[in-house]
Amino acid sequence: MASARVARPAGPGRRPWSVPVAVIMVLVGVFATGAGLGRTGGPFESAGDAADRPASSSAADGPALAASRPVALSVPAIRVAAPVEPVGQAPDGSIDVPPLARADETGWYDHGPTPGEPGRAVVVGHVDTRSGPAVFHELAALTVGDRIEVTRDDRSVVVFAVDSVEYFGKDELPADRVYGDDGPPELRLITCGGQWVGGRTGYADNVIAFASLVQTRRP
Repeated sequence: MASARVARPAGPGRRPWSVPVAVIMVLVGVFATGAGLGRTGGPFESAGDAADRPASSSAADGPALAASRPVALSVPAIRVAAPVEPVGQAPDGSIDVPPLARADETGWYDHGPTPGEPGRAVVVGHVDTRSGPAVFHELAALTVGDRIEVTRDDRSVVVFAVDSVEYFGKDELPADRVYGDDGPPELRLITCGGQWVGGRTGYADNVIAFASLVQTRRP
């Protein structure tokens, strides 16, 4: 889905970023293969190099962490232990996803915060493929308080607790709750769900787990 972009000036030490005008999350691109998650589009910040962002304070465990990309994701309640690879923007400006051949892999949106930095880090994953369940097949089964652990490249581990798991129609994305690099460290896990409607839509809904930082384990 193409969308116009409105550029904003960069602050000190920051690269320019832009926000798509459209506020619809669209999951497309791999529907023909039966995948649950295609591409995730919506108003998000292209923040440039994560290392350019300074750490700030967090209520969870002292100062928020500096940037370090996530390398592994563990969600014991739904038996997920998966690698995390960076994903950028697809040609249409939406968030890309891991290839279907690696449906047990998750993708961290590398234009946003890293988990543990201030703001809302976004990790996407497929719900299924034609051959069976994928990494986030049970995401909707998470409940309030379930723990999500993210291991980062600097060997620190950030632990988040689930605040809510919510369904949103493809045209009802709460963009201000999903994207951004302001506020305390938070995490968003996103996949597809709801009714299968086929076509370019695939599943009717997005499933989003909202989580807040509760612990940081430093090496």
